[in-house]
Amino acid sequence: MTDKNTTDSNKGKEAPVEEILTEVTRVPLWDPENDDVLVCRQVRQETHDVKTFVFSAREPRAFRFYPGQFMTFELPVDGMITRCYTISASAARPYRIEITVKRVPGGPGSNWLHDNMLPGKEINVSGPGGEFTADATGDEKLLFISAGSGITPMMSMTRTACDLSEPTDLHFVHAARTPSDLIFRDELALLASQNPTLKVALTCDSASASHQWTGYTGRLSLPMLSLMSPDFKDRKVFCCGPGRFMEGVRNMLEEAGFDMGKYYEESFDFGAETAGTFEEHASVAPEISEQTFRVSFSKTGHVVECSPGMTILSAAKEAGLMPMSSCQRGICGTCKSKLVSGEVDMNHGGGIRQREIDQGKILICCSTPLSDVEVEI
Repeated sequence: MTDKNTTDSNKGKEAPVEEILTEVTRVPLWDPENDDVLVCRQVRQETHDVKTFVFSAREPRAFRFYPGQFMTFELPVDGMITRCYTISASAARPYRIEITVKRVPGGPGSNWLHDNMLPGKEINVSGPGGEFTADATGDEKLLFISAGSGITPMMSMTRTACDLSEPTDLHFVHAARTPSDLIFRDELALLASQNPTLKVALTCDSASASHQWTGYTGRLSLPMLSLMSPDFKDRKVFCCGPGRFMEGVRNMLEEAGFDMGKYYEESFDFGAETAGTFEEHASVAPEISEQTFRVSFSKTGHVVECSPGMTILSAAKEAGLMPMSSCQRGICGTCKSKLVSGEVDMNHGGGIRQREIDQGKILICCSTPLSDVEVEI
């Protein structure tokens, strides 16, 4: 995977609307260390295969998150699986969480949500987390480029900017297969009409006469981008979508001589299932021992060798095993597992709660063995 930047400039800043919350409401804040249950309040059909699920806490809670962050959902599929979904809601509307999910053929998480998640149903979650975020009310000129359900983090950023004031100078480019696949089409048009500094451009791979489509047609290309955003070289670019789409955008920008130091992208990879979620640089644990240790997986019976400084996940993959994982940085919690025996050095990025650590759970993507270990996988 090509190296990507992360938005480190946003670290350390106060979360959106935090000051407003503390001054005008006594509703407790959502505490990621202790709060872990959301209740579905509404389900909206966005397109023929995309739904938005609206959640709030059991008891009144105000959520703090950066626009573009995600939450990790525990779904009762084949026992239990975890999936990360980007929050599509505005961070300036802190009393609810929304995720927008495309039904993926064969995707266990998205299909379970589409078929089973109804108002009143509860779900266990963790987060929010993630570092893919931008302040569209700041001084920098921004360009959002998305495709498919990769629109979700961009929508959260755009909604937040429009709620808080007005985007300073934002161009929003979104690509879909057909006009019927365009997510948030009407809302984007409304936001653009209300915010003169927001420019929206949509393109579809193909369109039939029945769609009455008057927008761009064809796959996103450099000539098309130059029409949509003539000064794109002067902007910071945020991109989210399928892997091939983002690869095409990177190649296109490099061909144009764009400064790739101003390029940021987001994509969680669950194999065949994607949902507008985030993948960053794979982290490498510090080399803490020169010794090779054995890692045993209690459920499958596999035993692998873990070289010095190697994470349990990396050792498993080298041996041809494919444990469930995603961010590879200890952020999402997808690879959370029970440490049956042994010791590890875990350098996580917030994807696991302290109480889970106290219960003996680890994230194998950022855990390096300090001894022979056994993991419940």
